[in-house]
Amino acid sequence: MKTIHDILKLGDPRLYEICEPVLETDLPQVPEWTQQLHEAMEDIRRVYQFGRGIAAPQLGIKKRMFYLNLDRTYIILNPKLKALSDEKLELWDDCMSFPNLLVKVKRHQSLTLEYRDENWQKQSWAVDGAISELIQHEYDHLDGILCTMRAIDERSFRYRE
Repeated sequence: MKTIHDILKLGDPRLYEICEPVLETDLPQVPEWTQQLHEAMEDIRRVYQFGRGIAAPQLGIKKRMFYLNLDRTYIILNPKLKALSDEKLELWDDCMSFPNLLVKVKRHQSLTLEYRDENWQKQSWAVDGAISELIQHEYDHLDGILCTMRAIDERSFRYRE
């Protein structure tokens, strides 16, 4: 079972690596990866009371995949961000790799996410607001970018009690 302790922490060099695409031949491994992501997120939710998404590289899985648990679960393979809005929103972002730190960032208000699902079917999803922000956060992990690297300025950090 995967827990908080399996999530890579801020400073781990693996968090800054760019992930490889998920290949169709990787599909047999996707259910196992999904289960690991689900277990780690549930543990974060239990301990810290937050968590709507987790990216595969946060568990050391160097694939372009993330898992969202919203109104239902979404398994996002090889995502691409399209139609990014000019309008931005400013918010305090959090991350399972540093659960006690909040970082003020700016994100696009809306976007369209194109991806393949766990059945290798192409999907397109237009989102805005909180879901747009979440997708951008998880997508950044696939490129080795943490929200600490997107901080608005040097005062954009806050400790979460």
